[in-house]
Amino acid sequence: MVSRTRSGVLMAVAAMLSVQTGAAVAVTLIDRIGAEGAAWLRLAWAGVLMLVIVRPRPSAFTWATFRMCVLLGVVTAAITLLFMAALARIPLGTASAIEFLGPLAVAVAHGTGRTRLLWPGLAAAGVVLLTQPWAGEIDPVGVLYALASAACWAAYILLTQRVGDEVVGMSGLAVSMPVAGLVATLAVGHLVLPRMSPEILLIGIGLAILLPVVPFALELLALRRLTTAAFGTLMALEPGFAMAIGLIILHQVPALLGVLGMCFVVAAGMGAARTGARTPPVPVEVA
Repeated sequence: MVSRTRSGVLMAVAAMLSVQTGAAVAVTLIDRIGAEGAAWLRLAWAGVLMLVIVRPRPSAFTWATFRMCVLLGVVTAAITLLFMAALARIPLGTASAIEFLGPLAVAVAHGTGRTRLLWPGLAAAGVVLLTQPWAGEIDPVGVLYALASAACWAAYILLTQRVGDEVVGMSGLAVSMPVAGLVATLAVGHLVLPRMSPEILLIGIGLAILLPVVPFALELLALRRLTTAAFGTLMALEPGFAMAIGLIILHQVPALLGVLGMCFVVAAGMGAARTGARTPPVPVEVA
């Protein structure tokens, strides 16, 4: 059980690093193709890559699990489009901290025992220090986009664990990612396709691998090993990674309180990971 917990934590941490690196790279494209263009580029390529790499078999699904994968794809598209819209208006670390409220809600709702509120509470305090809402310098529209993305992220965690439990291998993502790409194309394709160039399309392949192909696959595997409460609190580490990568790549210098907040969320993530192991059920096809 300890090894399952450790591997789940490592997968979640690797996913977060990949997410924040991909988000930072995507920010550099916003001036050229817009926030919606950066989101579409990632989702469209991710859908193509997952179909080509995994090639899902119909036997891996029931009608119920297939519908669940489609719903996960819609939620995935919403997370990406809303988060990129937030990044166009507020710093990466701040957007990630606000978005973390989604996993935090999952952690509180699904937690048990004496630590149900301890680690999420510590993480919430860290998020407040990271965002510093009293400063009055945050774009309210960007905050609303980040909050909407947070709600979608909460749904994404619950759906991803169910898909990981009930659909064998990576077949669930091989359905959800193409659906996400299709939803993004229907939503913003008419705006972004005229802005695309061969160079940007090639950049999009690498961007899609960084985010969302690699992190979403790792998160699915991690949620097979961790409870949603532990995973949701562990996501507290993401604003810290976002702050560090925002400093390195985007030169967004954090304030002293932000650094203290990052320490809080790191401690909360470590505490949640210690008691978050689970044994997943056997997928339908294997059973």
